Amino acid sequence: MATPSAIEPASWTRDLLASLGRADISNQHALQIIGHDPVIATRFRAGEAAAAVLAANAIAAADLWCARGGRPQRIEVDVRAAAASLVSFAYLRYQGASFDRRGNATTALYRARDGRWIHLHGGFSSREGTLALLKCDDDAGAIANAVASWDAQSLEDALAERGVCGVKLRSADEWRAQPQGIALAQVPVVEILRLGDARPEPLPGPRAGERGARPLSGVRVLDLTRVLAGPTCARTLAEHGAEVLHVRGPKLPSIEPFVIDTNPGKRSCFLDLDRNEDVERMRALVRDAHVFSQGYRPGALARRGFSPEGLAEMRPGIIAVSIDCYGHEGPFADRPGWEQLAQTVTGMAHEHAGDEHPALVPAAINDYTTGYLGALGVMCALARRTTECGSWHVRVSLARTAMWIMSLPRTSPDDKPGGFDMASIAPWIIEMNTAWGPLTRLGPIARMSETPPRWDLPPAPLGSDPAAWR
Repeated sequence: MATPSAIEPASWTRDLLASLGRADISNQHALQIIGHDPVIATRFRAGEAAAAVLAANAIAAADLWCARGGRPQRIEVDVRAAAASLVSFAYLRYQGASFDRRGNATTALYRARDGRWIHLHGGFSSREGTLALLKCDDDAGAIANAVASWDAQSLEDALAERGVCGVKLRSADEWRAQPQGIALAQVPVVEILRLGDARPEPLPGPRAGERGARPLSGVRVLDLTRVLAGPTCARTLAEHGAEVLHVRGPKLPSIEPFVIDTNPGKRSCFLDLDRNEDVERMRALVRDAHVFSQGYRPGALARRGFSPEGLAEMRPGIIAVSIDCYGHEGPFADRPGWEQLAQTVTGMAHEHAGDEHPALVPAAINDYTTGYLGALGVMCALARRTTECGSWHVRVSLARTAMWIMSLPRTSPDDKPGGFDMASIAPWIIEMNTAWGPLTRLGPIARMSETPPRWDLPPAPLGSDPAAWR
């Protein structure tokens, strides 16, 4: 049988918080993690890992609440609900809902000439580049034939040279020996780096007992992210009271269910950073912000003047958040990537299903968990800023999250996954009135006695709000 989660996930929570500089004050907040894995059909303890991170988030929020003069809290996280949050888009129910889970032919695993597997990812703009390289039609059979004419490593290198997505399937041992895996192993799962000096800055907003007070009241977050880790980071901050403005380029494609899933608690505006006037509008927003979270291709925003260092110069005391696939240092640092590729490159997909017929863990295990880790880093950086001053840079990545999950114990091969259905997660299902009509969805997972997490706004359609703070 799996080791009972009443002990281990709580210790993982304490380890995460300790790695971010929080002293172990065991009697300050009462934590209970309920249930155990397996929930999802994998030996990775995905639900317990997510529960541990969500518990760490709740403790970090409760610490900020105490800093406002509030009382310590009782915190409870259910493993089954935490596992469900790793596929939360699947629980959206609204009029006209449509989500094609078949994917597309350019996003799949294919066997190369040397017998190795490679995962292509033709999402968004990578589709055209992938097909141009392979010189074939957008058809699974044609793509399989084209991939079979390449060795896996050569194709991975050619995709990277063109700036499109795709990686060779590796075992965990291969990844640990690869330069990018070596680089990632040297950094914590959440990095908080000092960007520079700034004056002391207490938490903004009301104190506990005053009207509207919540752990992140008054904290302004600019959310320049999409699908799925980045938006989840800002969504998590919103559920603890942050004011989040989601900023998207008007020409960028989107996937509606993912927008609805990750945009509650936020307002949403369009800014085109190829236009000088919109760059100036963004600069004005930054000067009044506390957090700037971005998840675009490395360097994309830096070229427009919004690097972490540029943000700290523009707005001393800001907390910059960088979320990517492969990590922020090393030979893969400038490569674009997604959930599927993080699973493929780190050995997660290899262990989950093996060499002969590799398959992915059936959940966005790294995406959502990385988003939760990013939010944890922000809240710990906010706490640090009140005592140490300075501007801070929070860095998380899908591949580093995968390595952390893979470092945890496995469930027993004899354990059957418990799964989840609408009845089992009914206590976490909420209703919202939205621009798409009545919506039911999975709500915040953590239970907190003094400041129950909630979203004060329904998900906003992209670009439906002005580019301004309230």
